[in-house]
Amino acid sequence: MSATATRVIFALLVLLAIFVGIDNMERPLANPDEGRYSEISREMAQSGDWVTPRLNGFKYFEKPPLQYWASAAVFKALGENEYTARLYVALSGLLAVLMVAYTVRRLVSLRVALLAAGVLVSSPYFFAMCGVITLDTGLTAWLTVALCAFLLAQAGPEAGRRRWMIAAWAAIALAVLSKGLVGFLFPAATIFLYCAVHRDWSLLKRVEWLRGLAVFFAISAPWFVLVSQANPEFARFFFIHEHFERFLSTTHRRYEPWYYFLPILVGGFGPWMLALFPAAFGAWRGENPAREFAWRRFALIWCAFILVFFSISKSKLPAYILPLFPPLAMLVGEWLESVDSRRLARYLVPVAVIIAAGLAAMWGAPERAKSAWTQELYAAARPYIAFGCVVLIVGLVAGAAMALARLKHAAIAIVVAAGMGFVDGVEDGYEQISPRQSGQDVVAAMRPHLTADARVYSVDYYDQTIPFYLGREVTLAKYVDEFELGQRAEPSRALPTIEAWLADFQRPGRALAIMQPGLYDDVLRPTGIPMQLIHRDDRRVVVVKP
Repeated sequence: MSATATRVIFALLVLLAIFVGIDNMERPLANPDEGRYSEISREMAQSGDWVTPRLNGFKYFEKPPLQYWASAAVFKALGENEYTARLYVALSGLLAVLMVAYTVRRLVSLRVALLAAGVLVSSPYFFAMCGVITLDTGLTAWLTVALCAFLLAQAGPEAGRRRWMIAAWAAIALAVLSKGLVGFLFPAATIFLYCAVHRDWSLLKRVEWLRGLAVFFAISAPWFVLVSQANPEFARFFFIHEHFERFLSTTHRRYEPWYYFLPILVGGFGPWMLALFPAAFGAWRGENPAREFAWRRFALIWCAFILVFFSISKSKLPAYILPLFPPLAMLVGEWLESVDSRRLARYLVPVAVIIAAGLAAMWGAPERAKSAWTQELYAAARPYIAFGCVVLIVGLVAGAAMALARLKHAAIAIVVAAGMGFVDGVEDGYEQISPRQSGQDVVAAMRPHLTADARVYSVDYYDQTIPFYLGREVTLAKYVDEFELGQRAEPSRALPTIEAWLADFQRPGRALAIMQPGLYDDVLRPTGIPMQLIHRDDRRVVVVKP
């Protein structure tokens, strides 16, 4: 393929990625993560306290503040909505893609760089997570910068090696400020394991320890010092509870089997799921670490450690393995450049069959739902998700046909576009289901009854998105969960029992309450206490005191 054709295809794919990315940012915020992290940022922007994060008014120390700072700054500059809430996450994903492309360009070639970037943006899980508000995309971005800067320092041109190592240390500090000590653990463990596997410790001499650690602490330490001074309970909760106790116990009810992440990783690469295996195997075998720094092996050790680390943890969530996607995309991109066209076709067709089987399996999901409301939502989502699956299936089949015709790079471009189209279809389908996961409609029903002095209660239930859409905090009644530390520090901010809430609800003044339907039907309605029902769905009931 000519250089001009390559540039045209690349420009078209960039435009498609921008379109799909923007479309992926407009849906209502989902409970819990999107609501939680958006609300913490909103409260930070409103209060002006950039040291102590708060959720619904309570101190919240589960994670460091980098993403809160960024989103709070965006809120103050551009206002509070779904787009501004997701802007930092979207830019983090873009940073990871650009860093992958730049690094592969320096280490291999421009064409392989474009292929690696294409693999990453067409890997459905990574691309979709660039429009979902969690802390994992930001962590992934800074870990990717750290990894790529380290690779450029050790395997790139001699000029600028020290600067790249300092950049790696700075990125590690930002990773720590994104999600805690794993931001330091992953690079450190990978360096140690690389040296141990190859029985060569000379790499440790090239890490710029003195300058690097100075940069690392200059960036990461100030907030930890300030928040500890302002909140004596912080250090024990953050370093012991959130790191060691969460890793070693099932306290957070996130226990999954050891193989939990394997199908997420393989399936998350979508059209490239089968290419992962020859790409990884070939990358490991294709280098001689005795003669040079084996950057591909380093990337694989990085991925293997993160996968094993989270697999043995007692607390698992799907997004934990997001940092594996950028380095694996680098290796898959290089494999795509070297693989024979006809062999590539053999890796694409089975994926089309897998996607078709998945579509057939999910087709009856609406009819299997337990309630008419959920059936209606699932039925509305089904055409969009089916369309996304069909786009990917057609793209894979067309790509395989073009690969058989020796048009490999055009085939890859079609598959990349189909992967992004698949994400767009699934995202549009999920938007139809959003009333189950978002409090946006609930707050719309509440607004006509809200006044500036109205009290809003969340009773034995808490939807993380509701305070954000309300633009204010709610009073928790008989609800603790992740607010345990905050309620111990400020017990007067919550009501401990249903009886305490009923007494407070009935005092003079406007009052609204959100709860689950069972509590309303079985406990509250029989009391005869005056309550006007203003919203009801399968998950929530909203009442107002008449």
